Amino acid sequence: MKLRKKQVAYFSRDRWVQIFLAALVLVVFGRLIDLQVVQASDLKQKGIERRTNDEKVRPPRGTIYDAQGNVLAQSIPVKEVYADPKTLNDLISKKQFKSSKEDVAKELGNILGIDPQNILSSLNKINLSWISLAHQVDIQKADQIMALKIPGVGLNDEEKRVNPMGSLAASALGIVNQAGHGVEGIESYYDKDLFGRQGFISQEQDTRARSILGAPSQDEPPVPGDNLTLTLDSTIQYLIEQQLDSLAQSTQAKSVTILAMDPKTGRVLGMGSRPTFDPSNYQNSNPEVRRNLAISMTYEPGSTFKTVTGSAAIEEGVITPDSVFYDPGYLQVGPKVITNWDSNVQARGNTTFTQGMQSSSNVVLAQVGMKLGMDKFYTYLRAFGFGSKTGIDISGEESGIIVPQNKARELDLATMSFGQANSVTPIQLLTAISAIANGGTLYKPYIVDKITTPDGQLVQQNKPTPVRQVISKETAAQMTGVLEQVVNNGTGYLAKIPGINVAGKTGTAQKIDPKTGDYSATDYIASFAAYAPAENPKIALLVIVDTPKMADGEHDGGPICATPAKAILEGTLQYYGIPVAGDTQSNVSISPNETSVRPTPKPVTPERAPSAEEVVVPDLTGLTMRQAGVILEKSELHFSFTGSGLANQQSLPAGKVVTKGTTINVTFSSLSSP
Repeated sequence: MKLRKKQVAYFSRDRWVQIFLAALVLVVFGRLIDLQVVQASDLKQKGIERRTNDEKVRPPRGTIYDAQGNVLAQSIPVKEVYADPKTLNDLISKKQFKSSKEDVAKELGNILGIDPQNILSSLNKINLSWISLAHQVDIQKADQIMALKIPGVGLNDEEKRVNPMGSLAASALGIVNQAGHGVEGIESYYDKDLFGRQGFISQEQDTRARSILGAPSQDEPPVPGDNLTLTLDSTIQYLIEQQLDSLAQSTQAKSVTILAMDPKTGRVLGMGSRPTFDPSNYQNSNPEVRRNLAISMTYEPGSTFKTVTGSAAIEEGVITPDSVFYDPGYLQVGPKVITNWDSNVQARGNTTFTQGMQSSSNVVLAQVGMKLGMDKFYTYLRAFGFGSKTGIDISGEESGIIVPQNKARELDLATMSFGQANSVTPIQLLTAISAIANGGTLYKPYIVDKITTPDGQLVQQNKPTPVRQVISKETAAQMTGVLEQVVNNGTGYLAKIPGINVAGKTGTAQKIDPKTGDYSATDYIASFAAYAPAENPKIALLVIVDTPKMADGEHDGGPICATPAKAILEGTLQYYGIPVAGDTQSNVSISPNETSVRPTPKPVTPERAPSAEEVVVPDLTGLTMRQAGVILEKSELHFSFTGSGLANQQSLPAGKVVTKGTTINVTFSSLSSP
């Protein structure tokens, strides 16, 4: 019995060992089938990937053009200079390269404009096989470096963003970092469009393995970025830049900001500020200097805001331009006495709303605001877009700060009515004023007109976007009439343009003293907002001077800002072909003794059918300046006039098909007898 039990136990253990070994063989065999058959193709690919290095290839960044087609920002090819310190040190130590590291550092430093000691420090890192010595080196310098034939020193392709017009519209355009991405301004907002799609190049470490496996190339070419065409016009921008420089020099202000817009569409025509910087070399600039103040500066607007309060009150029917208010020069509201800027000089007594706007009376506008009431005031405050971003297509916009309605007191209502307490941005204020200028519609401002591919195919066309109707056309017309009186007979008189009706409002706002928390007695923000021609505006403009330090102590918006505003408005209207002289001829008479026959325009036959972006040049023969200006403006053509009398010569023949915005030079002369 004992022997039998042992024999059974022995055979039982032996059988289990056999089962285990058989299972192990099955597992190994199954794994081999899985690797050799099921996963064969995947494993081949992974093998290739382990033997290859994928090098990223940066795509060419898109170009930014202005409305005329001028290049504002573009990328050019440059090089990165790198070194292999380990290889270089080995060759020098083995005397296979005659120059010393010090000599190499000196030669490279002289070409690159870098301290040779910094380069030598990099070359002394002998444990490294790769180190970057310099980025964005121009091609000429790169060629000089390669001519030295220094072992271990090589080049990589890079791009550098350059701005052919220098600092023109610098804060609007923004900057591009060394990685090729926009990080500020338009460059940042449209970075995805401008950057394109990155490519890859696979560099095989074991080329034999690739050929044996028959692996396909894994290269993926980069896709170039798209181009942007802005609404910003370099001619208008140049006018703005001139006045920015002039104001910065004459006022010694903390900053100067100017913003121009087409009030009928929200198209930004120009924007800029001082101090400024060169986007091509932004590394040497302070981030504060690069701020686009036109969209990020928050400030109390002062009397320019009275246009909004007045428009709301007229729309609600609580006042008319002829409503009479009593203005003794002061107004008691709760614990505070509100005064006018000239209260120590005169008390006006009974005065109309229009007269109060002409003299920029705080007392009158405080009464207007209180007649309007808290709820309605806040309704229009929000309807005009204050307290929220406009949505302009530039990175860095702020929303401004308004007093919460549930915390506002009667005193707040009174002071907000003439531009204190609430903070706005320049883009908010000009957008609101443009709504008054265009007949009551608030438009979303924008600065990019269209996006196109490198070969010119249209990707996106931006169009005017109405946000809401804020006031009626009738109210807008009445307020425009009031603002014309501000320029003709009030504080904005320095902005008068002969032959053109200008609507405008001056502003002088006290700044908050950060030390006391109260209004400063010495620091002000001077401003002026205007649009022209008042009855059919082509441009709306806002000029802001932050903390002017004039030798004579002047700090008011009218004396400081109205004259430069006039220069920009007048220059723009002339550029658009709108005569600005009051004595421009509307007709030409011929005396009975004259035998000359006045020439007249002839029917025009286009040379071909124009595209959507093109127009046919009209025949201007025999027209007066005003008549020619009207026709060319309707044709969306710009022009330049010389002489006087009737048109007898034009630079481009009638019937020629040209791009919209092309300038036509027209010569005028008096009639002559045969």
